[in-house]
Amino acid sequence: MAFSNYKSLNRAQLTVEYLHTNSTTHEFLFGALAELVDNSRDASATRIDIYTEKRPELRGGYMLCFLDDGIGMDPNEATHVIQFGKSSKRSPESTQIGQYGNGLKSGSMRIGKDFILFTKKGSTLTCLFLSRTFHEEEGLDEVIVPLPTWDLSTKKPMNSDPEKYAIETELIFKYSPFKNEQQLMEQFNKIESSSGTLVIIYNLKLMDNREPELDVETDHQDILMAGMPFEGVKPERRSFRAYAAVLYIDPRMRIFIQGHKVRTKRLSRCLYKPRVYQYSSTRFKTRAEQEVKKADHMAKIAKEKAREAESKRLALEAKVGDDISKESRVILRKAQDTAMMLRRDADMKKKIQETKQKALKEPKELAFIFGVNIEQRDLDGMFVYNCSRLIKMYEKTGPQLEGGMACGGVVGVVDVPYLVLEPTHNKQDFADAKEYRHLLKSMGEHLAQYWKDSNIAQKGIVKFWDEFGYLSASWSAPPSSEQRYRRRRAMEIPLTIQCDTCLKWRTLPFQMDAVDRRYPDSWVCLMNPDSNHDRCDASEQKANLPCGVLKKDKQTAEVKQKELSEKIKQQQEKLEALQKTTTIKSAADIKKLPLEVSMRPTTASSPQATRSSERSITRPRSPPLPPHLKNPTAPLTRATPQRPTQTPAPPPPKVEPARARAAPKPTAKAPAKTPPPSRSSRTPAKPLPTKPALATKPAPASQRKRIKEEEEEEEEEEEEEEESEDEKPQIKKSKIVAAAGNRGKAVEKAPPPKRGKLAEVVKPPQPEKKGVTTPTRHPSTTPSSVPKDIPAQQHEAKAKASEKAPEQDPEKDPKNAQKGKGLLVEVRVNKEWYTGKVIAVETNKESVRWKVKFDYVPISTPKDRWVFKSSDEVRLMRPPSPISQTPDTQQETEKGPAPMEPDTAQPGTSREVTDSLVTMMRTMLRYFIPPGFQIPKDNVNNMTALELVAFPLKEYFQQYELGLQSLCNSYRSRADARAKAVEEKSSNAEIKLKEADEKLQKLRTNMVALLQHVLGDIDINADDELDAYIEDLLSQRNE
Repeated sequence: MAFSNYKSLNRAQLTVEYLHTNSTTHEFLFGALAELVDNSRDASATRIDIYTEKRPELRGGYMLCFLDDGIGMDPNEATHVIQFGKSSKRSPESTQIGQYGNGLKSGSMRIGKDFILFTKKGSTLTCLFLSRTFHEEEGLDEVIVPLPTWDLSTKKPMNSDPEKYAIETELIFKYSPFKNEQQLMEQFNKIESSSGTLVIIYNLKLMDNREPELDVETDHQDILMAGMPFEGVKPERRSFRAYAAVLYIDPRMRIFIQGHKVRTKRLSRCLYKPRVYQYSSTRFKTRAEQEVKKADHMAKIAKEKAREAESKRLALEAKVGDDISKESRVILRKAQDTAMMLRRDADMKKKIQETKQKALKEPKELAFIFGVNIEQRDLDGMFVYNCSRLIKMYEKTGPQLEGGMACGGVVGVVDVPYLVLEPTHNKQDFADAKEYRHLLKSMGEHLAQYWKDSNIAQKGIVKFWDEFGYLSASWSAPPSSEQRYRRRRAMEIPLTIQCDTCLKWRTLPFQMDAVDRRYPDSWVCLMNPDSNHDRCDASEQKANLPCGVLKKDKQTAEVKQKELSEKIKQQQEKLEALQKTTTIKSAADIKKLPLEVSMRPTTASSPQATRSSERSITRPRSPPLPPHLKNPTAPLTRATPQRPTQTPAPPPPKVEPARARAAPKPTAKAPAKTPPPSRSSRTPAKPLPTKPALATKPAPASQRKRIKEEEEEEEEEEEEEEESEDEKPQIKKSKIVAAAGNRGKAVEKAPPPKRGKLAEVVKPPQPEKKGVTTPTRHPSTTPSSVPKDIPAQQHEAKAKASEKAPEQDPEKDPKNAQKGKGLLVEVRVNKEWYTGKVIAVETNKESVRWKVKFDYVPISTPKDRWVFKSSDEVRLMRPPSPISQTPDTQQETEKGPAPMEPDTAQPGTSREVTDSLVTMMRTMLRYFIPPGFQIPKDNVNNMTALELVAFPLKEYFQQYELGLQSLCNSYRSRADARAKAVEEKSSNAEIKLKEADEKLQKLRTNMVALLQHVLGDIDINADDELDAYIEDLLSQRNE
């Protein structure tokens, strides 16, 4: 329901507190200053002066002034300033920066409490005064803004109400720095052009130390952020001169700060090897959808107005009828014109709505420009502009987020129009965060492509930066200031400078003597050494940037099929694990659960478990390591790697007789062809599934982790023994396999360190001791308890296992192979080793393949690669130490011809060798320890073997390398200084020699002249003739 009169309704009111609330949107203070600079640019100003005037009586001690030569404002336009949200610049196709009608109020109130505006346009002078001090002093809640105007020629007030003018000027004289009309006119006289605006902000906001937030004393040519440290802060965050230099992507307006011109930059012209990439996307729809809704709403309103006007016209035509009086014809004509105009306006808005609706489906096109900042490489990242105004700077994306040297020093530039992304009111961010993240992601993809196209990584990143004088290992260190490096950088980036008259940009040709030359602020085209562009009427040179294309890696059908099959296989394994769940009635049922369930510790609730744990505690030590297993750095080699029977897979392809004989428990209680076989002979029927995972783990980093693993092993072994007592008899082959499996498990339960495991597993055959049980396992077992037909059973089991080797290889079992996921490995690529992690495993009948994702590789190398597990191109990152090595890892990593297995019955010297290696490691670490390392030198001398295993070698060698590099740099600088001193000394000597030659020559000339004057006509033309003549004179005198 529409009302014709709304006078009786309540209205929203703007209180004075909103002035402060509105200013808090500017967290970045330079962003508030930039709001006033934006207004000058939108007013088509060619120059803006930002300066300060000292006023000790005001808070902060000075006034901040913004003076431009723009189009200015008349009294009617000035009233829009005091209307929050009122803007005549708002339109979808607008290229102006201001869109919200809020920048002047929010920006000025963020800097200070009060501001006064002077503007000139046409024949009028207008003053606008907005003061929070005035409202606080007067106790006002509503916002009152005095707005007096004068005639430009007569300087007389133009207000029709003298009383209003008197009140306005009285308030200005009382609460502003200007106390009379003459002082106000002096401010208008500062606007020297025919039009312009002057904004003066005073009573500046202070910090907690009662100092102003803007520092104008440290640098008299700049405005700095007070209290901002110099180190670790981008220059644009600290200096307003630096921020104003990059504020616009295509700067035209000249900016002067404290009377000195700002060297504005066109970033695309300040980069090494710039390249542009065209990008289009249909993802940016938020802003366009808003415009479509707005256009649709406007079209509906216009259509309704046209319909009402046409209805009124028809009704008027029927009413007038045959009345042909002049008054009736005027009214009718007016109604017809109104209806026609509104219909035309409705049709036009309908077309606009359709056009915008059609454009909504079209992709938005952007231009990404990338280049290398060789002037200061640590200033890298993305600069995102909106309608040529800087919104975000130094945004890291793509490879730059990884923190390496890849894409380091690269700067990206993009200008986003309003229809693609809308900025926030403070112009420091974008309203739609999701679409902005998509923009950064796309820029990251193109950034990686640019890095490939630039070929910097292929040539060598360090070598590339060395060419431009970056000799320090610190990334943030400035480049060398030597003349040759300054010339090298100047040769690669042509100098662009703006004409002070025509405002066109000119690219100057490179001149050797122009390096580091300071050009005047009033540089004009006439000073250009390029004859083709040495006048203002010459057209501006266009930047011919090479174009790049994003090349996405398309996956082949084979790769997609492999990934799909891998995912299906993983899901099938999970489903099988879930289907195998069953009710747990005894400890033996835990064996049937999935891996993650069976690894949970169980309590010794049964007497069998108690007896088992007691037996595991009273078992004696295993024999020491054989000589060829003492040194972990010298791996063993075997012809065909075999895994023990304790792996969670079918029986192994080959069971050695020595291993079967070495298991005393099954041989003592399970004679051949006995109907009731021993309970322990059935143990390997379902091997413990947690063994391979422990076998493939690298050496532990701390003792706590290793103790936890040992406790889990003991608990699992107890469960296995309980299960073996409850199971039914099996065939003969399982007895032999059980002997080997129990053999390895018993050794693992032994109290000594895990070196004993290796010694027991690789025990060689001993024919002279057939039928004798190992005394270290069960001292009570007698040799007579060993059956005589054990070798025959072993031979039979060995033959059967060899026939089924392909199907029973535990390494190729899918479930067993999948446990290799997560291993940290090193892979050789192009003769270089790179670290990575196993993320996928693929098995087949012939081999096992790992998919390794690299931590870091050159840009030309894929980030992941498939490798064969048993190839020479892959290795574990840290070789397993004897403490945590198991037979599985030994046999998986060992290659080469099979050596002769030693007799482990003889005593070994593993402890002595280990101690000597530990001593050697300590000595080496102490000798090469870099200065200031995190672990003191004295602590290294007291480190145990476990602490040495966890020693941070990577940081150790990195700091050692940095120390060496620093030492080399110091030697290089010393050598350069000495060479420079020698050169200076040599040049001084040459100068002195030249001076001596000149003096000698002058003396000879004088002597010839003297002789000719005294003796008359003497013909002497050469130095030799003069010397001979003088010698003759001396000899004649002596005679």
